[in-house]
Amino acid sequence: MREQTAPLLSIIIPAYNEGSPDRLPKSLGEIDAFVKAQPFGIEVIVVNNNSKDNTLQIAEDAAKNVPYLRVLTELRQGKGAAVKTGMLAASGQYLFICDADLSMPIEEVLKFLPPQLEHYDIAIASREAPGSRRIDEPEMRHIMGRVFNFIVRVMAVHGLDDTQCGFKCFRREVALTLFPLQTIDGWAFDVELLFIAQRRGFNIIEIPITWYYKPQSKINPLRDSINMVVETFRIRLKGWQGQYGEQDPAQKDRQSTP
Repeated sequence: MREQTAPLLSIIIPAYNEGSPDRLPKSLGEIDAFVKAQPFGIEVIVVNNNSKDNTLQIAEDAAKNVPYLRVLTELRQGKGAAVKTGMLAASGQYLFICDADLSMPIEEVLKFLPPQLEHYDIAIASREAPGSRRIDEPEMRHIMGRVFNFIVRVMAVHGLDDTQCGFKCFRREVALTLFPLQTIDGWAFDVELLFIAQRRGFNIIEIPITWYYKPQSKINPLRDSINMVVETFRIRLKGWQGQYGEQDPAQKDRQSTP
């Protein structure tokens, strides 16, 4: 039997109550057109996270018609838990976390892949990097995001202006190093991953994107912002306690330099 070649790209989509016609169904249609237009192999993994609506049925029905789509279920509640399950199940050379609402147009994934981008460990989509654009975002949400980013930069992840955009790409070997160490199931899971990555000396770059605000976001601006701040302090504490393993010596020297 002929051996299957691993795809270049795995797209991992955490999904919780995404059954609205303009959410997962619309996104899967756009992703299908994108996949068919590419000259390289792509797999798409939808991770249903205890959805109370028809999200699971939509994903399973779509998977019947396309060979590249897989559907998984994660019973632990939280975006972080769903992402971790999908990332550890993926087989691509580049593993891309993708929000179900496609607030970043799927075509922009190409910015994260060779030949447009090479020689990195983690590339994160940024709504703050030069050349990025935010479309229709409420001003108060933007302000709350900047406050949280300031806390993140002080407490955990240094030098990155947008740790919370839901689109991130990992080289396979880097993902397989980091995701087994992830302990946070909630919204701040990516702060934890980037914190560990910096401790390990991995190369993280920010990619400017065009990002569209979608009003059906699952984030509760006040409640979830408070929870994320608490989780960020927990990440810092776990780092001090050595729960993430040894820090890369070069990274440690850089952080201790005045």
